[in-house]
Amino acid sequence: MPPEPPDRLVIINDASTARGGATGLALLSAKLMRARGLPVTLFCGDTGDNATLADDGIEVVSIDGAPLLNQSVAKSMASGLWNARAKAALADFIARTDTPETVYHVHGWAQILSPSIFTALQPVAARTLAHAHDFFLACPNGVFTDYRRGESCRRRPLGLDCLVTNCDKRSYSHKLWRAARTAALRRSFAQSLPWGGIVLLHPGMAPIMALAGFDRARMFVARNPVTPYSATRIPAEANERFFFIGRIEEDKGIRSLIAATQAAGVGLTVVGDGPLREELARAHPDVEFTGWKTREEIEPLVQTARCVAVPARHGEPFGLVITEALQSGIPVIMGETSLLASDVVDKGLGFACDMRRPETLTAAIARLRDLAPEEVEAMSLHAMRPENALASSPEAWADRLLELYGGLLARG
Repeated sequence: MPPEPPDRLVIINDASTARGGATGLALLSAKLMRARGLPVTLFCGDTGDNATLADDGIEVVSIDGAPLLNQSVAKSMASGLWNARAKAALADFIARTDTPETVYHVHGWAQILSPSIFTALQPVAARTLAHAHDFFLACPNGVFTDYRRGESCRRRPLGLDCLVTNCDKRSYSHKLWRAARTAALRRSFAQSLPWGGIVLLHPGMAPIMALAGFDRARMFVARNPVTPYSATRIPAEANERFFFIGRIEEDKGIRSLIAATQAAGVGLTVVGDGPLREELARAHPDVEFTGWKTREEIEPLVQTARCVAVPARHGEPFGLVITEALQSGIPVIMGETSLLASDVVDKGLGFACDMRRPETLTAAIARLRDLAPEEVEAMSLHAMRPENALASSPEAWADRLLELYGGLLARG
């Protein structure tokens, strides 16, 4: 018999609006839980200005804050380490509204709310889950990646080897600030307290999170929900064009991808926005840059896709674009440091390459370019089989979250 669901859910997240990512998942979970009749409150760090939440019957409590990048350097450094106003507001909210059957689910805290919110949550620790959309709960730079060396890192977070290593993509001083934030998090999110647990996106995250001292017995996997770009299979075998979908920035490997597609002589469409868009669009008029698109706008574009490439330079615990493409029948090419890479290769859904060696990306693109149509078709069909799915459906994800919430209450 499944455990009883909570009588109320409080979702805690930096932002109340999103273009995908962790905030998109936080808002989706609120909507799914509300649709199942569960009272839901979103406690957010921004202005809470999202009319669709009220339309869905979701209560919003906001602290009217601003992301760190929108603040002065001095203010962002201070509030990023410890947002006293966020702590006080959340502590007051819990004191006024908490019930024994209320569950708290933290999604995003690093951009506005800061580690201080976990201090406010300590009285309800046993009914609190923290969602690891990335590795910021454990690692100062959030990705267990040494950007200076261009390789994965498995140093013990905040150990001496970690602290003396300049692995940050900006500067060593920024690394030290992030290390200070992680130290503050360790105090507020102290594992000596009976926290409900940490939600992981992929089972491969567990041994990496354990490097920071987190107990594997309190880690629970809930693979992200995915809705395919297309309801019917996209015939990748009939297509020639390669696609990039995401934020246009250095970490995503966009420069390497442009060079590799040009070397392989294939067309590239870049869907998304970011700091490098204008520069790269001017330098590469042969590449199609569409700008940011909604899901509905992406669907007709990828009907011409032979492949979606996700050549990120850092290790990602999950790749939404990867799974959305695969469930639409589009093969993928990705960096081998992604946790999904071994799944993709083992299941024959695409290719992985070493992003430290750009020639391997070119070789993977050329290989997929030259595959016989029947081989690409087989790969496309294979990607859409339910047994090869690397993600959950939204409904299965909601079921899993309810199971986790009920488990917290049963254990408590």
